[in-house]
Amino acid sequence: MASGRHVVFAGAVALAVAAGCSTEPVPERLRLATTTSTENSGLLAVLLPPFEKAHGVQVHVIAVGTGKALKLGENGDVDVVLVHARAAEDTFVADGFGVDRRDVMHNDFVVVGPESDPAGLRAAKTAAEAFKLLAAGKAAFISRGDDSGTHKKEKQLWRAAGIEPGGEWYLSTGQAMGAVLRIADEKRGYALTDRGTLLATAGKIELAVVFEGDPVLHNPYGVLAVNPRRHPGVRYDLAKKLIAFLIGPEGQRLIAGYTVNGKQLFFPDAAPAK
Repeated sequence: MASGRHVVFAGAVALAVAAGCSTEPVPERLRLATTTSTENSGLLAVLLPPFEKAHGVQVHVIAVGTGKALKLGENGDVDVVLVHARAAEDTFVADGFGVDRRDVMHNDFVVVGPESDPAGLRAAKTAAEAFKLLAAGKAAFISRGDDSGTHKKEKQLWRAAGIEPGGEWYLSTGQAMGAVLRIADEKRGYALTDRGTLLATAGKIELAVVFEGDPVLHNPYGVLAVNPRRHPGVRYDLAKKLIAFLIGPEGQRLIAGYTVNGKQLFFPDAAPAK
């Protein structure tokens, strides 16, 4: 397969030379499935260009929910995934679809709603209590409903509260985080969001953080290569380079230094090299 691509590329160079065209090499292509939070927050626009320049690689980003990103990996439709749902990531590896998982960074989840907080979430001591208050008050709640990492966390929190959400007050959208925040803002409702996407929307919506700080809202991100033994056609070589970049000094520095309006959106997690 690789040699076939080489032959096609070599033929293209020969034709370019004959035509007097530029012979600059075409960048290699790496397919990355990642969460909408890394895209919506603006982090990828800062993180990927230095990697692409250093390695002569063009990263093709598919920004979807974590569940869909992992499904793309299962099918061999991407080379590497960057997601935030540790239990699902561990299952992905255990089932033989992923290898080389590494911690990359974290932020946290928060519950946002109208500044007036009609459901009284600011009085809650735990996330489970906050979700009980949402259900008790039948406050409008906007769910991603898309099997993303945020949606998986939301479902975990409803289970912890002993509640099966439903009814007119609960709106499952199937939308990405940015769209969910806009809908919640328009409807004067509540939503669970990662803090990074929220900070990136500063000035665009009027939602306020009404609950935060429970340790269960910790939001770690991991990167995994798609297993080349399961899908021999994936670019495992390039996936390893991206993983090394993300957990290496430059990638971790870029993550730590990425701010919006002076606020840090993500915090590096990779263990320093020994």
